[in-house]
Amino acid sequence: MKRAMQSILLQADRRFAEHGLTHAQWLPLFKLRQSGLGTVNDLAREQQADASLMTRVLDRLETKKLVRRERSSQDRRVVHIALTERGQQVADAVPAVLADVMNAHLAGFSKAEWETLLDLLNRMVANGESLR
Repeated sequence: MKRAMQSILLQADRRFAEHGLTHAQWLPLFKLRQSGLGTVNDLAREQQADASLMTRVLDRLETKKLVRRERSSQDRRVVHIALTERGQQVADAVPAVLADVMNAHLAGFSKAEWETLLDLLNRMVANGESLR
């Protein structure tokens, strides 16, 4: 599973290099695209990273003018992250790239095989969740 995931991420990173992005950078864009707005802590938790690492990633994304930070009006300690217009355009490309990469990795799988794989992986996740 680890080797399969590494291969998927390597191929995705190669494709995102065209946009000047690394895995650490395109993943928060993808998450922000899904939710519209997030906090540093939300993104860090989602990526299983610490907040200081996420802050550095967001610094780079902000330098590239892909995200902007906004302090919460209710709690000044909370910093919301939002996509800029350019960030939205780049983030809009992420799902298609990921679909292409996943389709390439699933080449030759029948629909039934793909559904079985998905079911097995979901069961593993559910089993892991029940152990928490």
